[in-house]
Amino acid sequence: MKIKKGDQIIITLGKDRGKKGKVEQVLPKQNQVLVPEVNLFKRHLKKRDDKQPGGVVEFSRPLALSKVALICPKCNQPTRVGFESSGQNKEKHRICRKCKQLID
Repeated sequence: MKIKKGDQIIITLGKDRGKKGKVEQVLPKQNQVLVPEVNLFKRHLKKRDDKQPGGVVEFSRPLALSKVALICPKCNQPTRVGFESSGQNKEKHRICRKCKQLID
């Protein structure tokens, strides 16, 4: 995947457009990422017992990868991610498409 856990991203589409955050979890099978405090939804929960009170709970839902862009740590701009192979082992490294610097 082009985006990994711990990357800084910016939301490009949807109700949270322009917000920035750090990726908490990557869901590769669904092509989604989870960013805390972004894409918040409310859920009404019924009281179960004294330990689990009812009420309205806010939680973050995963975002589609197509709605986020990686922020390059070198040039601090939203960018697309490219790959470059180097060395004898042909290791793949992520690179910024704007400044051509390594991201990893």
